[in-house]
Amino acid sequence: MKTSFTFLFVFFLQVLSAQNIPLYVGTYNESGSKGIYYYDFNSETGKLTNKKLAVEALNASFLAISSNRKYLYTTSKTDDQKGFINAYAVQNDNSLMFLNSVSSRGDGPCHIQLNEADTKLVVSNYGGGTIAVCNINQTNGTIEDAFQVIDHNTPGIKSHAHSAKFLNNNLFVADLGRDFLAQYVEDEGSYLLKKNYDMAPKAGPRHFDISKGGNYIYVINELNSTITALKKGAVGTYTEIQTISTLKDGYIGMNACADIHLSKDEKFLYGSNRGENSIVVYKRNTEDGMLEKIQSIFVEGDWPRNFTLTPNGKFLLVANRRSNNISVYKVGENTGTLTYLYTETTSAPVCLLF
Repeated sequence: MKTSFTFLFVFFLQVLSAQNIPLYVGTYNESGSKGIYYYDFNSETGKLTNKKLAVEALNASFLAISSNRKYLYTTSKTDDQKGFINAYAVQNDNSLMFLNSVSSRGDGPCHIQLNEADTKLVVSNYGGGTIAVCNINQTNGTIEDAFQVIDHNTPGIKSHAHSAKFLNNNLFVADLGRDFLAQYVEDEGSYLLKKNYDMAPKAGPRHFDISKGGNYIYVINELNSTITALKKGAVGTYTEIQTISTLKDGYIGMNACADIHLSKDEKFLYGSNRGENSIVVYKRNTEDGMLEKIQSIFVEGDWPRNFTLTPNGKFLLVANRRSNNISVYKVGENTGTLTYLYTETTSAPVCLLF
């Protein structure tokens, strides 16, 4: 009888361990926060447990992880906005070991992303208005100094590069200061401008998500609280097909949009509102890419800078910077709508990464 109980207990622990995946949390160094933290997240129950400090870091505002999950990369900035990007090795216990740091080649870095092959990364510098592209050392995961720096500033207009993403041999950049999404194409080892896609004046494009295959791009505009949908044409350039509000009908007050993500099946799109303090949910027509607003739900906190969907698509987690908490929601399997579950207290969370 005792042997059977022991076997069942060990089996239960193995099942529980298999359900748990690490969630990394990038934070600003305020409200007592020291750097990058990680939790065990149960991908079946939605519970966050076992919070630990992964590594001390300076204002780790955005994170990216290699596809083999061996290396993690983050933006970092000093109090006077001087920018760096850091590389870490992921340890067996999910803690992080510092590898190296290089200049982000601009002030106020706010976004970082790897290409699909994990051979390059791109960092966006909000304060500097520059985008830096670096190679990744394939032997040890360290970051090499930028081989290209793209400067969006002009004599009359200040750039605020806010995010950038690779897609095959393309590099897309959202520039909040100059109100466009830029498309670059790789040519003989560097990126050349193909086209700028203008948003409305003072729209403030911040983040964007790209559908599988790159046929649609959805840009969330921070300053005018909208999402702009772009559709790919025959020659590889894009055309705007829709711009839709992120706010509830009749909402009056300050708002600044932040993050945006497609669901795993791409049938739904989510965006965050800072001010209204909500997550907006859209049903997406997978045939023509058009959006229909179906829900707006309170984030149970203040200033939802970043949010993420779990790899299995069952949960959505929101980082509320000003209220020092992470809110957890269940995602409706067929509806895509959100149901609030609970909140987890953590200091100054600004980026969530599975």
